[in-house]
Amino acid sequence: MGELAISFEMFPPKTPEMEKRLWDSVERLSALDPAFISVTYGAGGSTRERTHDVVERIARAGRVKSAGHITCVGATRAEVDDVLKRYWAAGVTNIVALRGDPPEGVGAAYTPHDGGYAYASDLIVGAREIAPFDISVGCYPECHPEAKDLAHELETLKRKFDAGADRAITQFFFEPDVFLRFVDAARNAGIDKPIVPGIMLQSNFAGIARMAKLCGTKIPTRIIDLYDGLENDPQTRELVTAQLVAELCNVLRDKGVSHFHFYTMNRANLSLSTCRLLGLNPKKEVA
Repeated sequence: MGELAISFEMFPPKTPEMEKRLWDSVERLSALDPAFISVTYGAGGSTRERTHDVVERIARAGRVKSAGHITCVGATRAEVDDVLKRYWAAGVTNIVALRGDPPEGVGAAYTPHDGGYAYASDLIVGAREIAPFDISVGCYPECHPEAKDLAHELETLKRKFDAGADRAITQFFFEPDVFLRFVDAARNAGIDKPIVPGIMLQSNFAGIARMAKLCGTKIPTRIIDLYDGLENDPQTRELVTAQLVAELCNVLRDKGVSHFHFYTMNRANLSLSTCRLLGLNPKKEVA
């Protein structure tokens, strides 16, 4: 197997305690030399300023590249362009360009903002006019809830790549064949850019189940059974999660996948243990 690249996703903190956990996680995961650490927006761009602050602070520290999520919702083109210019000026050269969810959350009807970018493909074109960003986009191997079918999902993804995206990062999934079939379909549709599997590192199974329902991700019965009865046993849930994720990643590695993007939930321990199981060790000693 070749050299493995990894990247991590964080979300901006809401409390002092969450902020401490975030920066502890950034410090510890930076030692794994990730390609970048991305920072999300909330629904409707609700965490915009906190996202900017975290992204720019990671960039200033200089240990790892940061990637700022940026969405179309809740802002005019001029406001979005200002954010992009601010990122570039701060040394943030990676972005994750997304249409974004409505302020009401996943499932609510999406309406483009008056005077804003309507879709991710439009946002990518705008970003390219401002600076030569490295641009990641999202995709759904089991289809976005608003997509009519797989062909519709792939048409949307192709528009993003035609607009100038560099790679796509998938929504989380549980079976390797889900990802592999999606990549095969994308290649058959003429998409040749990198598609990176998004891997969920969340040991709270109730939380996973809620997210999976919202985004249309199917949870296999065998995985449901593994977490059964562990509601009050977080340590065992973490062990089960690390093992399941490592197994998923190793199957994909055997099929030639060389980059994994981990949804960390701002928790370093599970990310570190999973990476250890994949043979990735910190470049420096982690306290």
